[in-house]
Amino acid sequence: MRQSRSMTLGLIATDIRNPYFAELTMAVEEAVHDAGYTLFVGYNRDSVDRQREQIEAMIQRQVDGILLLPSIGSTRDSVGRLVWTTKVPIVQFSRYFTDDLDYVGPDNRAAGENLAAHIASLGSGSAVLIGGPTESSARRERLQGLVSGLAGTQVRFDPADSVSTLNIPDDGARGLGEFLDRGTLPDSVICYSDAVAQGVYGELRRRNLEPGSAVSVASFDDAPLAALQYPPLTSVATHAASIGRKASELLLARLQDGDEPPRRVLIEPTLKVRASTALWRPRGIAVAR
Repeated sequence: MRQSRSMTLGLIATDIRNPYFAELTMAVEEAVHDAGYTLFVGYNRDSVDRQREQIEAMIQRQVDGILLLPSIGSTRDSVGRLVWTTKVPIVQFSRYFTDDLDYVGPDNRAAGENLAAHIASLGSGSAVLIGGPTESSARRERLQGLVSGLAGTQVRFDPADSVSTLNIPDDGARGLGEFLDRGTLPDSVICYSDAVAQGVYGELRRRNLEPGSAVSVASFDDAPLAALQYPPLTSVATHAASIGRKASELLLARLQDGDEPPRRVLIEPTLKVRASTALWRPRGIAVAR
């Protein structure tokens, strides 16, 4: 044990109830444990005030480094002065708010482009994005990828039609309901995450519309619940465990080379095609009431 080390690390995430983040957190815990560190875990619940308190408490308790999934609305000022005045390394993961700290996350733009190509290949005439916090870097990049990937195809996709929600099933249902109440049923519903897709499935069925037949449904993350949906959900795997391991490796390396410039590491996504899109066939324009 080095004299200057407490051999403890901190991890601050949003909400462990999301299976994607649970998988990521477990991968982090395993990686840092194997390196001889103890992990302290906190949840900011997407509150910048709560996040600042947790960061400052961990730094004051002399953790050697922090892995941070930034709260929505995070800024240089909101994370607290100790982030910038101490030498405690911080690695952002899955979301980021600054280029001045290390970051590990999925290549969200590529994920959006991959899913866009798949939606276009179905013969879909229209698509809408449901879910995700407006200020999330992940949502912004996924939306950019969808716009880029659908440009020049037959798919009508207007970012202004997308509905922002919290990353939970109930809000996914609310977001889709809000869109359908405008009077148009798209060929394809693209969900910000598998958690949002759970709510989208429920709202479609509440309106007597079957996912995968009346509407194709696709998503991002490929958490374990995606393959267990009925019908199984097409989703772009963003590899939570790989992000957790890589973020841990980067933080441990940062403890050795603290003066190196900030690094940005992107994990390549993988499209997993399942019945929620594979079974869908083109249809005429429909109206939801």
